[in-house]
Amino acid sequence: MSLTIPNSLFQFLTNLNFTSTPAVICFTLLVVFILNLIFILKPSPEIFLLDFACYKPPSSLACTKEMVLKRLRQYGDFSEESLEFMKKTLETLGSGESTYLPEGLVREPPEMSREEARKEAEMVMFGAVDELLAKTGVKGEEIGIVVVNCSSFKVVPSPSSMIVNRYKLGEGVLSYNLGGMGCSAGLLAIGMAKNLLKVHRNSYALVVSTENITQNCYMGNDPQKLIFNCTFRMGGAAVLLSNRPFDRRSSKYQLIHTIHNNTASSDRSYNCIIEEEDHEDHVGFTCTKDLLVVATNTIRSNLTATGPLILPASEQLLCLANHLIRCFHVANILPYVPKFQHAVDHFFPHVGGKPVLDEVERNLRVSGKQMEASRMTLCRFGNLSGSSVWYELSYAEAKARVKKGDRVWQIAYGSGFKCSSVIWKAMRTVDREEKMNPWRDVIDQFPVVDPQSAGTFPFYFEPSK
Repeated sequence: MSLTIPNSLFQFLTNLNFTSTPAVICFTLLVVFILNLIFILKPSPEIFLLDFACYKPPSSLACTKEMVLKRLRQYGDFSEESLEFMKKTLETLGSGESTYLPEGLVREPPEMSREEARKEAEMVMFGAVDELLAKTGVKGEEIGIVVVNCSSFKVVPSPSSMIVNRYKLGEGVLSYNLGGMGCSAGLLAIGMAKNLLKVHRNSYALVVSTENITQNCYMGNDPQKLIFNCTFRMGGAAVLLSNRPFDRRSSKYQLIHTIHNNTASSDRSYNCIIEEEDHEDHVGFTCTKDLLVVATNTIRSNLTATGPLILPASEQLLCLANHLIRCFHVANILPYVPKFQHAVDHFFPHVGGKPVLDEVERNLRVSGKQMEASRMTLCRFGNLSGSSVWYELSYAEAKARVKKGDRVWQIAYGSGFKCSSVIWKAMRTVDREEKMNPWRDVIDQFPVVDPQSAGTFPFYFEPSK
């Protein structure tokens, strides 16, 4: 297609006297204006998720809740009150009997050195990336962007540099490491990779999400810090994104929206989860009683931003009408909770713990069926921090529930306090028989009934086969 220059513009360019300084300035400004206009009107590249991989530790690292408590009793200097508190917390949080701990904590006696923490990071990250590259066939030297998030592993060189070194990525690779950003960092990393892919055309972006717990066992007796001894387990995920147009056909998902909000300007939000020393100089993460309230408010703010992007017009009109009625005191009614299940086919909130999932289900009024993947991930793998939402998506894939055109919503929240939502569209139906899936050998055993509340979970249970 030829480019036709308007007559007036053509005459202007023909008659320009380039020996005149004003003429040169005018011509330069015109060129800059046209180039800027072209850049503004040029659409952003579409971003695709080629595939992802969730690391499944070896069975030798599986631990029951009793085994966790036994090690804490044997090798920690805890009071009986603290041990009883942790026992109750382990039951309350909802993790199952086959979650994983790193080698350093499984060993007798436990070894919580920096060397063991590095081994845990390498085992999880390299295990997930190896599987991902095998799935996609992409070679390390083809990757132009690396974003790694791990909140509590502070090491030099950084975890992102460990990835670059292991896979011999090129000198021009853009490498970023996100630390101290909590359980929402996995989806924050997706948002960061998206922004980088908008600028760097024809690129692959590798996002690795994990947590490191070898050195994060609190050895004091402050109840607000003991909670974290019972919360996190070993795991991680690797995700490969692409902005290459020819990857559309081979991709699993297309990235539609990323929505992030941060309430750290509030002291209450900022302090609800914080790393600090107790009066005996034991370092741990304090979790205050404000957590559930802060989490609820931060999630609500994220939903307010997400709703207009994904809700059908009918739901948005109901929200507007409800707001106007309450604003002008036409009637005394409760705020309308949109039916988000009408906007997405799959909903994967960060697992957190059973009380957090209960709060999400109650406030969003989603069905128990939609919460199934989150609850089963908590049961099977525990809280895996930022990578949890990928184990949930793996669960849905293993159940053959992801169909072409389905809309997938991942939402995660964590210290700061922050909340992130990511919306995907499935590019194809995912085969149940996919070999590289952490659920593959156990998926027919799920969903299961929590023995602590048998018959009370508000979602449908399929019989085990």
